[in-house]
Amino acid sequence: MSQPFKDAIAICKAILRNGYDAYVVNAQLQKELLDGRETEIDIACEPDYEELGKLFPSLERSNEEGVVATMREGGALIRFYHTDTEESSHPEHTLARITPRMLRVLEEQGKMPPALSCPFIAHTGDVYEGFEDFSKGKVQLRGIPDETLRRNYLLVIRAMRFAANFDLPIEPNSWMAIIRAASRVLDYVRISDIMDEWRKVEAECMWKFVQLLFDSQVLHGLLPEVAALSRVRQQRNDEGAEETVLDHTLECVRHYPEGEYNYDWLGTFAMLFHDVGKLYTAEYFDGKWNFYQHHRVGAKVTRKLLRRLHFSPEDVEQVCHLVRHHMRFHFMLTDRGIRRFKSLDEYPRLIEMARADLEARSGSYTYFNHNMKYLERAETPEQMLEPLLNGNEIMEFTNLHPGPQVGMLRDALLKAQVAGEVTSVPEAVDYVREYKAKNFG
Repeated sequence: MSQPFKDAIAICKAILRNGYDAYVVNAQLQKELLDGRETEIDIACEPDYEELGKLFPSLERSNEEGVVATMREGGALIRFYHTDTEESSHPEHTLARITPRMLRVLEEQGKMPPALSCPFIAHTGDVYEGFEDFSKGKVQLRGIPDETLRRNYLLVIRAMRFAANFDLPIEPNSWMAIIRAASRVLDYVRISDIMDEWRKVEAECMWKFVQLLFDSQVLHGLLPEVAALSRVRQQRNDEGAEETVLDHTLECVRHYPEGEYNYDWLGTFAMLFHDVGKLYTAEYFDGKWNFYQHHRVGAKVTRKLLRRLHFSPEDVEQVCHLVRHHMRFHFMLTDRGIRRFKSLDEYPRLIEMARADLEARSGSYTYFNHNMKYLERAETPEQMLEPLLNGNEIMEFTNLHPGPQVGMLRDALLKAQVAGEVTSVPEAVDYVREYKAKNFG
């Protein structure tokens, strides 16, 4: 081994000893390319210019393509390039085998094979790296889409995030590359990185993002239980039309942020799981699909899925709570029922979930409006919601016979109690007698 390469290896070891990765790029090819030329050696390393400068004082900045810095050592010109540090790149792209400088020499010597026509040297960049300018009105991967994704499969998720948030279509060739790469996303991309991208999706755009995850089949690998809802059918509303549970779920996710909680990311995310239990509870009987206890089963399934997605324990409990109780507001509640509902944590979110569900179904608001009116009554102390005298006692003190007059008198007594005009049983007896004399003779 010649001295320049020994020096280059010594430089790599110095970088390694300081906690960074470094290696000589394709040493055999570099040796063959010398051919009487000035000795030039390319090194791929992890640290940036500032960190390298602390290790090698003679370092100089460079304007060459992909070159972080240059340095002369023992008569050889050393070029430093960034090595690939992306956790989500294909294994073949982890090790750079050619640099732009080596490519130029190969072209001059007429030795460039087709496989080396598109070298990749990793370098740090912003979040839009790998994408064409969005001024074109679409989300498009830069260069050859398949090769761009092989360098960083996280771009699959990021492309769909941009498409959802900016309401832009994905360029056809880029979309096909995304579909082809879908099976590799979970192979090479960390769940925490996927969720970091997902949390940057606006609440009102989440339904588009999830639809893209499903269409690209990324959702099938990430959350197969949710994707499987596309094969579960249900009755949409009383008119009898059918829909898939996934279509209904996406509609719910779309409608949830339209109310007061338009920035509620976690509530919108919970809407995605509210019917996941239907996959396990579906039962066809008497010409109709039934999903008894799907909210309870769904909460248990959701807990498993959120742990898979590395959610914090606090968020897991909150989302599971919303899934568990999302059916509470769908039934016509009594005074006691509405008070029990209002005692639940996050009950305003549960109301929004019920509203989104109705919007998605184009359903009737009869029960919903009834419950909203009773919700106002829940502010009244419970003892004020029952009259001090029951029907039998009212008939005893007023000598009335069973009939509508007793009910009218009972309602009047209750209103007087709420208004504070009647506060005790003796006052109630006097009130019903006076009311009967005044209104019924």
